[in-house]
Amino acid sequence: MPSFDIVSEVDMQEADNAVNQAIKEITTRYDFKGSKSSLEREEAEITVISDDEYKMEQVMEVLKGKLVKRKIDPSVLDFSSMEPASGALVRQKVTIRQGVDKELARQIVKLIKNSKIKVQASIQGEQVRVTGKKRDDLQAVITLMKGSKLDMPLQYINFRD
Repeated sequence: MPSFDIVSEVDMQEADNAVNQAIKEITTRYDFKGSKSSLEREEAEITVISDDEYKMEQVMEVLKGKLVKRKIDPSVLDFSSMEPASGALVRQKVTIRQGVDKELARQIVKLIKNSKIKVQASIQGEQVRVTGKKRDDLQAVITLMKGSKLDMPLQYINFRD
């Protein structure tokens, strides 16, 4: 039976490249001269440090732009609240979300079941497996998912006949 998996994955090497490009731009931009703005990435967490909220927003815009150029959807970023850091600076932690969490997986399965397409959707860890008798039904599910307004970018992998 044909099947495919719905996942949400981020290429961490591309994310690292985007962070490095953002650091390079911040160090060379005129409006950041004399600023103590910086970015650091450890695993799936980016720590942003800046002088004030305005500069923090500018750093975030640079980071989002670099992620988009690297074909990473900025909606995978999960922003925590800003907190004061030493030396009159502000710090913000940004987490790169990966995988389909339980709530989103339930939402996807509900969407598929409500569409009345003759397929079965099952949650398997951090992915949703969709199986059906016809390839056209599976393609209809992919079209449905692309048209739905979910807060995570989805990829469709392991398409098998």
